Amino acid sequence: MSNPAGRFGATILGCAGLSLTPDEVQFFAEARPFGFILFSRNIDTADQIRALCVELRTAVGHDAPILIDQEGGRVQRLRPPLAQDWVPPLDQITKAGASAARSMYLRSRIQAHELRGLGIDSNCAPLVDVATDSTHPFLKNRCYGFDAQSVAAFGRAVADGLLDGGVLPVLKHIPGHGRAQVDSHLDLPTVSASREDLETDFAPFKALNDLTLGMTAHLVYEALDPLPATISETMMTLIRDDIGFDGLIMTDDISMEALSGAVADRSAASIAAGCDVVLHCNGDFAEMQDVVAASGIMTEAAQNRAERALAARQTPQPVDIDALRAELESQLNG
Repeated sequence: MSNPAGRFGATILGCAGLSLTPDEVQFFAEARPFGFILFSRNIDTADQIRALCVELRTAVGHDAPILIDQEGGRVQRLRPPLAQDWVPPLDQITKAGASAARSMYLRSRIQAHELRGLGIDSNCAPLVDVATDSTHPFLKNRCYGFDAQSVAAFGRAVADGLLDGGVLPVLKHIPGHGRAQVDSHLDLPTVSASREDLETDFAPFKALNDLTLGMTAHLVYEALDPLPATISETMMTLIRDDIGFDGLIMTDDISMEALSGAVADRSAASIAAGCDVVLHCNGDFAEMQDVVAASGIMTEAAQNRAERALAARQTPQPVDIDALRAELESQLNG
């Protein structure tokens, strides 16, 4: 793919295995995706992960952000001995009680230390979807609570812990996934709540609209648009204008079953709707080629947002991680 403007490709991509194939190296060099995302198939040893991160960044010729899902609970790609095992966020928040915000900061600061040590510098968190009694079980205990104010406060603590540890947070799932009653990996959730009621869902995202990276929700808000939010210009306008989020917006994984049609069509539709970047996770080479061709290069506005995100990365200040672990342990078990 030609990139005469010198901009990043409008994609974040996975890769197939523990190291890059020659075809992947050549493809990534040409496509120049903004960043990459790692999954369990890409993880073996600490040295292997570090080497893969170097390979990925070398292939694209820039200090590409490397993302991972390290929420804790069932959504945690790194496990012992590579990283601490974490309980689901809602379980920790419930147990920590009055110390919940501090405990979530400590958790995220420790996670950032673990990630940076492996060459990974972006975590797909905080997740500030407001849970309800009917939230699908796949999502429910990944949430931070049942009211917008506390969810926003815990989300800020998570973002601060990651940033202080040199890791970029990814705010998800904009503009709110908590009312979903089906798993969007498998089906398209449809939410029938009124526009007025949805203000509760939007509120935590407004409170964290200064973050530089965000991820869409694959679901339909019937009161606003019959299209899934990821491919809805109406919803992208709402995210920009009403929620006030001016960070880089990536799609949730474009290959999830919530969306229909070929991945190329989904990718083109999300870019047309106003997403800045298409996230493609499964590492399938043929699909990646289609996604890259359909997504093209970043717009000037997207490039500016991408550069602001990269500038938000910081070198962590020295910290006594053992002391932080001890404090967290004391909060949860003291």
